[in-house]
Amino acid sequence: MYKNLEQALLDLEKAGMLKRVKHEVDPNLEMAEIARQVFEAGGPALLFEHVKGSPFRAACNIFGTEERLQFLFRKSLSATQTAVQFKSNPVAFFKKIQPIQWLKAASAGVCALPKKSGSISDFLECSLQDLPQLVSWPKDGGAFITLPQVATRPSEKANILTTNVGMYRVQISGNEYKLGEECGLHYQIKRDIARHHRKAIEEGRPLKVSVFIGGPPAHTVAAVMPMPENLSELVFAGMLGGKRFRYFIHDGYLISSDADFCILGEVQPELKPEGPFGDHIGYYSDKHNFPYLKVEKVLCKKNAIYPFTVVGRPPQEDTLFGSFIHQVTKPMVPASVPGLHSIHAVDAAGVHPLCLAVASERFLPYAKPEDREPMELLKTANALLGFNQASLSKYLFIAAKEDETEKGSPIDVNNVSEFFGHILERINFQRDLHFQTATTIDTLDYTGSSLNHGSKLIMAAAGIKRRELRSNLQDIDSLELPAGFDKKAVRIPMPGVLVIQAPEYNGAGAETNRDVCNRDVCNRADALVKELEASLEHWAFRENYPWISLIDFDKELDGSKLADFLWLTFTRSAPAQDLYGFHAQTVNKHWGCEAPIIVDARKKPHHQSALEVSADIKKRAREILISENILRDE
Repeated sequence: MYKNLEQALLDLEKAGMLKRVKHEVDPNLEMAEIARQVFEAGGPALLFEHVKGSPFRAACNIFGTEERLQFLFRKSLSATQTAVQFKSNPVAFFKKIQPIQWLKAASAGVCALPKKSGSISDFLECSLQDLPQLVSWPKDGGAFITLPQVATRPSEKANILTTNVGMYRVQISGNEYKLGEECGLHYQIKRDIARHHRKAIEEGRPLKVSVFIGGPPAHTVAAVMPMPENLSELVFAGMLGGKRFRYFIHDGYLISSDADFCILGEVQPELKPEGPFGDHIGYYSDKHNFPYLKVEKVLCKKNAIYPFTVVGRPPQEDTLFGSFIHQVTKPMVPASVPGLHSIHAVDAAGVHPLCLAVASERFLPYAKPEDREPMELLKTANALLGFNQASLSKYLFIAAKEDETEKGSPIDVNNVSEFFGHILERINFQRDLHFQTATTIDTLDYTGSSLNHGSKLIMAAAGIKRRELRSNLQDIDSLELPAGFDKKAVRIPMPGVLVIQAPEYNGAGAETNRDVCNRDVCNRADALVKELEASLEHWAFRENYPWISLIDFDKELDGSKLADFLWLTFTRSAPAQDLYGFHAQTVNKHWGCEAPIIVDARKKPHHQSALEVSADIKKRAREILISENILRDE
């Protein structure tokens, strides 16, 4: 039960899971690249003892392996899971209850209640400039805090249990921010902080915001928990940490007594440009107007440590956050959405672009397997698209629990290739594609018509197999591709799926207006797909490859690997704009087609650039890791 971050890091070090970096490191690109390389190598957590330009130490890769996560929460995880099981299904819990589980649930319940403790005298004052000025990617608009715990309340006198704590982007330098006096606050739509901000606006008062950095590791994990609305993350922080969340109020601000740093400020009435920032989807998010804080105070502990992470194309450290959270909250899924059995936001596809789900199909219990069709599945799918962070999903694939695999085993959402195949074998493309053509999407997704605006697609499958999937490159020999295509540039990342290098989109003279640009892209893609459709007309294996992705190859990415196919297809396509189908037609406003569907996942002028760093930065980071005996010189 850690009292603070340093105690947790010393525990990791004692267990051989943390290494100290004695070299002075530069927070401008260098520290982030060191973090990426050590994570990719499955290396230890790092404690940087000398950060250029900052009096504070910094730590990264704290949550970078499953082993470390289990170690950090080894004393409290079981009790937390027991409490979650009780919350999700009290009746089942009491039927199976063992005496030890009573004790675990009781201990977690006690730790869940925040405790008023501490005072402003426990902290020193510092400035935003004193913090490590972490810049993760070359085109980032400034320095960012990457593991912030952003706390807000509906009002200054609100009950502590109404507190929302989220991990929202905080930019501390660059753009138009007054250095040391202002910082950007990029919160995404559909977050609880938005409700608090709206309430403050309606009441004509500024919203007071507290940004905590560090503290016990459970506090950082709690900030990324998808808690139900009106249930505070402070509850989970206490349960997982095995220690009540300690806090006090100062001048109307909530302050975490155990945080290493606290930034206190008020949201200003106008907006300022925030970004760009290299994000977890693997691309930059562009500069846009967002709220910002006028900073009143920056507090720090005497020996404060600045924790950070680096996001980018998955997998990264936040991948482990996701799997850990799923492990803890798994029992809550069926309790939160009736009929839902399992869900998987696919990390390799950028998390929110692709979601897989298994649900019940019970509306016609007397239906024979050959007559079963998605009905209850559609109800559950729509509920999912309105539920918590699942509402950010762009493509939602949902299968019926009643349709077991050929092996007689349950459908596994975590086996992406098998699940994808299960859907493609059964889906009726004329009936089972359901679009939302003008809706809100993830703020970080730039495939849509404008910021926060785009489309979604539900692909639902129930019943018997309709087609057999194949994975033989010799099948391509009989396919006459149109001019500009190359049979040598065709890949099969999984059965039933073709990835084809398409002619590059010619963006010369492209409009900067995204709506105009999208229409231009669609017109060009329409012509390209019509040529491809003509080639598919007499291809004997058309039904055996019901999914085709058109992509741009480069020296590293050609779609042959499953992870590359998922990332290229789902992060670079918008359902309503980029999905086509063989013999497509619209009947009563419903769009359908025959197999295959064709996804234009080529890079478009309105897409953001992928994340890259220079060879010099990579080399320097590796040299430091080798000299510190953290990585081997190979």
